[in-house]
Formats: sequence, C-alpha cells, structure tokens
Amino acid sequence: MVKLSGATVLVTGATGGLGGAIAAALSDRGARLMLSGRRPDELRALGVELEARTVIADLTVRADLERLAAEALRAGVDVVVANAALPGSGLLSDLSAAEIDRMLEVNLRAPIMLAHELSPAMIARRRGHLVFLSSLAGKATSPASSLYSATKFGLRGFALALRQDLSPHGVGVSLVSPGFIRGAGMFAETGIKLPPGTGTRTPGDVAAAVIRAIEADRAEIEVAPAGLRAGAILASLAPQLAASAGRLAGSERVSAEMARRQSHKR
Repeated sequence: MVKLSGATVLVTGATGGLGGAIAAALSDRGARLMLSGRRPDELRALGVELEARTVIADLTVRADLERLAAEALRAGVDVVVANAALPGSGLLSDLSAAEIDRMLEVNLRAPIMLAHELSPAMIARRRGHLVFLSSLAGKATSPASSLYSATKFGLRGFALALRQDLSPHGVGVSLVSPGFIRGAGMFAETGIKLPPGTGTRTPGDVAAAVIRAIEADRAEIEVAPAGLRAGAILASLAPQLAASAGRLAGSERVSAEMARRQSHKR
C-alpha cells in the first residue's frame, strides 16, 4: 500500500470533469502532483492552485503521450491516476473513423501505454500504484454507447488482469467505476434529467474512492447508489433481462439524448 503523503502522483485529464476534484483530494493527502491535460489555461490555473507541476498533453497525439510518460518517469512518479477519457457515446454508424480512433486512443490505449512505460520502475522500487477511472458502462451496457462500453469493458479487463501480474512485485492496481455523477463530469455536463429513482453521486465521492483505492489497495470500487450497482450485477449475469429492464426505465431516451449532447466532444 502506498502512503500518499510525499508521494508523486500523476493525474491525467486534470482539467476535465472529475480531474480537479481528484487532484484536490490527493493534494489534501500531501501528495506532490503532476497534472496533465490539453487545455493550457485551465491546467496552469489548477497547477498554481494546487502547487502542482503541469504537463500539457493531448492523449490523442502519440508523441504527446510519449513525452508525458517520459516526464513522469523522470519525476519518479509513485502513483498514476488515469482519469482522462472521451464520452464515446452515439450509434456506431454515426461515428467517423477518426472519432473512433480518438476514443480508442484516449480511453484505452493511453492508460495501457502509461502503465507499460511507468510500471517497470515501480516494480524495481517494489512500490507504486496504478488507478484506472472506468465506469459502470464497463460492466453494464446501454443503447448508443457501444464504443464507450468497449473501451471501459476493455479497461476493466486490463486493470484486473494487470493487478494479478503486478501484485507479487509490490505494485497495486485499482479500478474506480463511477455511475452517474452530478456537479461535474461527462454526465453532469449534458444536463440530462434521469428517470425517477435513478441516484447520482458527487465528484467528491469519486475522489474519495480514488484515495481509498490507493491507500487500501482495493481492486475495484463502484461509485454509485445500491440500485445501480445491483443493476450492473444483473447485467453481468443476465444481459438481455437487464436490457429489457433498462428500456422500461427509459434508458433509450436518456442514452439518445446523451449522445446528442455529447456529439461535439467526440
């Protein structure tokens, strides 16, 4: 288990959605932060606020990813929080090849390559932790989200298998899987009203889960109300039944509207 006080922590996607809350929580724990993002002004402002080192990087650009990994390696990063992601919502037939490539690069390839580049040094030190921000969409599907679910299912499988590989070397791997998060993040930015009874959580809840995952070396933490967590279990055991229940609850309407409102972020 990694003690965060004094540890050097890289947070990707620091200026988007949940990144700021995660970075602030890590700073409160005494971590030395390295923050990456692709919006220079917002990233620099957050860096000043949290007294953090900043690296401007667009994870759709492989040269940027390589530069970020090299700088993190030189800084002796102890913990990586792979938070950056693109929405990836919409019907597959509505996505261009370029949009598909961008989503795969950011949501799946970038976190895999950061682990590939940075874990050997952690193994050598027998100390370190990798946290991957996934989603309940990595356990339960919904309409108009085939590509997003593909990246999150893939990330979940990668993280849980990598945990088995790195555990004997003293390196932890965790997956944090939020449901609907209010106040910040992909869902909150759409302004969509959920069906009655569908609960949400806050960015602070996600940040607390990241801290708990690192400090307690948890394999996976879901940040969602009990009903959504139960739905994810049902989707794993009986996907057709879960899909039918979702349609009755209005999932098609919510998913279609979310795809429409997120289309500019592909």
